[in-house]
Amino acid sequence: MESTTLKCGDCPLRAKYDRKPKSLAGRFWRWHINFCPGWKAYFTSLAPEEKAQLRVESTIPKRREKHRFCLTIFYTFATNFF
Repeated sequence: MESTTLKCGDCPLRAKYDRKPKSLAGRFWRWHINFCPGWKAYFTSLAPEEKAQLRVESTIPKRREKHRFCLTIFYTFATNFF
């Protein structure tokens, strides 16, 4: 089997996100990385320092923080609704 190299580091959409995060292409890239298996493999292959730097630059939350936020919103809605 061939060895595949992940090219997420030099992805054209990621470059557009870096230049203009609020552009359509930038927002698409940011949405896309939430479920892209290639991005997850690339991100897990990085060193912890590089992960931390990328989280700051791209505002990528840790999974737990994201789920905690969603649960807080759901709990607030549920307690006020019922």
